[in-house]
Amino acid sequence: MYVRPAAAAAAAFLGFTLTVLGGTSASAATGPSSPTSPAGAAGLLGPVVYAHRGASAYAPENTLDAIDLAMRLGFDWVENDVQRTKDGELVVVHDDTLARTTDVEQAFPDRAPWRVKDFTAAEIATLDAGSWFGAEFAGARVPTLREYLDRVQSNRQRLLLEIKKPELYPGIEKETLQVLDEAGWLDAGHVQGRLVVQSFSADCVRIVHGLRPDLVTAFLGTPTVADLPKYAEFTDRINPWHTTISADWVAAVHGLLGAHGKTMEVDTWIVDDAATARKVQGMGVDGIITNAPDVVQEAVLGAFDH
Repeated sequence: MYVRPAAAAAAAFLGFTLTVLGGTSASAATGPSSPTSPAGAAGLLGPVVYAHRGASAYAPENTLDAIDLAMRLGFDWVENDVQRTKDGELVVVHDDTLARTTDVEQAFPDRAPWRVKDFTAAEIATLDAGSWFGAEFAGARVPTLREYLDRVQSNRQRLLLEIKKPELYPGIEKETLQVLDEAGWLDAGHVQGRLVVQSFSADCVRIVHGLRPDLVTAFLGTPTVADLPKYAEFTDRINPWHTTISADWVAAVHGLLGAHGKTMEVDTWIVDDAATARKVQGMGVDGIITNAPDVVQEAVLGAFDH
């Protein structure tokens, strides 16, 4: 689910929201979180706001531009998607094909259906991952996971990392953890307050938990209340699509202790409008994953003014 405003409207809107949020620190914009508290737990300022694929309503998703913009808007939690190239490099891209968000069809017209796993890292590095979104982003690249981690670190941001379609990439869980380790992201400071690993695959989340039991993990989906205890054995959070939940379901998740013996959390997606943000806030969610973090943040903060 993705909304891209027209260039002029986007510029005006960003100018307004930057004014509204200007001077808001990253920690204030997303709620308190520290190595002594659950990574991302909702605080006094309401649900934690996660910039989905970066500030992807305003910049090309999963690019360095998108996470830089999230930082400038005052948001330190960013979400991304990880897949693997033909030669084993981990890259940050959502779809399992490159066609929607790059110029791969023009650059490699004879390589349909342009699957990520069929291209080398060097080939992907030549693609334009920005022009599809807007001319001002021409030349943006698909970052490797290591490049992405280095930029998140430089920006002093935090990462909700999704392992995408692990069934296509056997062993990607171990490889992802290896890159995180090499980039310095598996020390106590990162693990306790700056990193969450999630997937739509329960097997993938279970594998990550088995390899690194100290990591905070999340399952993407909406298990039945009866099945929730099974997930609590290997994960800390259940992250559902916002249309699939109710206040009672959120309360059921909160009624369980997760893999680390703490109350399980709920981070819902993809919420891009104020009304829905306030609705899920009323359900008691701990976090909201959004393409438009400024819109959602203003909505959830505004709820305290009424």
